[in-house]
Amino acid sequence: MLYRRMGKSGLQLSVLSFGSWVTFQKQIEDKRADELMGIAYDAGINFFDNAEVYALGKSEEMMGRVLKNKQWDRTSYTLSSKAYFGWRGKENKPNQTGLSRKHLTEACHEALKRLQTDYLDLYFCHRPDKQVPIEEVVWTMNTLIQQGKILYWGTSEWSGVEIMEAHRVAAHYRLIGPSVEQTEYNLFNRNKLENEYLEIFKNVGLGTTIFSPLASGLLSGKYNEGVPEGSRLSIPGFEWLKERTLMEHKIEKVKQLGNLAKELNVSLSALSIAWCIHNPNVSTAILGATQKEQLTANLQSLEILPLLTEEVLQKIELIFETRPKLPDY
Repeated sequence: MLYRRMGKSGLQLSVLSFGSWVTFQKQIEDKRADELMGIAYDAGINFFDNAEVYALGKSEEMMGRVLKNKQWDRTSYTLSSKAYFGWRGKENKPNQTGLSRKHLTEACHEALKRLQTDYLDLYFCHRPDKQVPIEEVVWTMNTLIQQGKILYWGTSEWSGVEIMEAHRVAAHYRLIGPSVEQTEYNLFNRNKLENEYLEIFKNVGLGTTIFSPLASGLLSGKYNEGVPEGSRLSIPGFEWLKERTLMEHKIEKVKQLGNLAKELNVSLSALSIAWCIHNPNVSTAILGATQKEQLTANLQSLEILPLLTEEVLQKIELIFETRPKLPDY
């Protein structure tokens, strides 16, 4: 396993990590989750990602049961949660969502209970909240760090301007600013990591725990001929993801990348993930899997990194043509 510093922090994350979005509770139960987390941990993965909203709290409960059963040394892995959406779904009442001091604090306590742990290594603001002063957010996260309930805090799907505003407030009040951002990054979605965040990486430092390196499975090739039964895009309630993902022009690009993968004698999934972690600004890429074979194959992306020569990278660029255009200055 390869490990990278999370931005300018001292924390080291495995460059591949394991997440539970969609899969835990919705697609797999405890026995399978136990097996997959065991495979991940034995392969050197030391970061397990979760959130209050995943399966409305059931995902964290499942991960908590697995971790209790595993009895791994707590210092050997990092654990996260995210707050914003709440876990009660349509039953959410005022103050049970968002980034108010009340919700961030109560959501942290609830996550600790569900995950059966004394502290979270990473705690994310799952979305920006336009209704809450950024000062309140930064002060709350700083307090949770001082209380020992979280070790680092971060953002998820925030703009570069919003992240820098949090740093400005933190510097003004001599508080701890965000260390990490969790954003989508793959061959179809590149602007934030390759454009918007560049000055943040350079000036204040920013770790990234990127999600959806396979574009919700599209870059695995599984949807080239339609939606297989039991796959992520077949789950009721995820029609929005299916609509956003399954586009004919995207599938055509995936098929072309599949031809390149065959030339290199590697799997399409592993090649797509390797492309993501080839970017040094990616601290870790979060993997999601429902099958042992799926996870094992995706872990092979580490072995593919040496194959990503300039020539191969250029071939990939010619297929996708998704590189962001940087400003001329």
